Amino acid sequence: MTPVRVLIATLVLVPLMAVASAQQAGFSRTVIQRGDLSTPGREVVSAIAEFQPGATVGRHTHPGEEAGYVLEGTLLVEQEGKAPVALKAGETFFIPSGTVHNATNKGSVKARVLATYIVEKGKPLATPAK
Repeated sequence: MTPVRVLIATLVLVPLMAVASAQQAGFSRTVIQRGDLSTPGREVVSAIAEFQPGATVGRHTHPGEEAGYVLEGTLLVEQEGKAPVALKAGETFFIPSGTVHNATNKGSVKARVLATYIVEKGKPLATPAK
């Protein structure tokens, strides 16, 4: 492999490995689409988040807004400054930029969410919160 290809592979794979290693057991987020917006420095990212029974994503933030649609199962969505909300398939949620939040599958079957993020380009999609 040429040095340029090694560099390109490193630049692509290392961030993906960091995201995968930061995810909690029983939780996965798979990016299905990413694209630049007409607003400079912003991008849209669509992902499928899957939660096994009892799994949680962990408290975190995003460098932009998150709009979610529960595809199946139920989730408890906790957002700093608001009461926790139990959501089932067909329901939606919205998380403002930089807001600390968490989601947990309190049910007995897998939960899946279609999440759309409008975020600052070049920043990590999610950052663990303290």
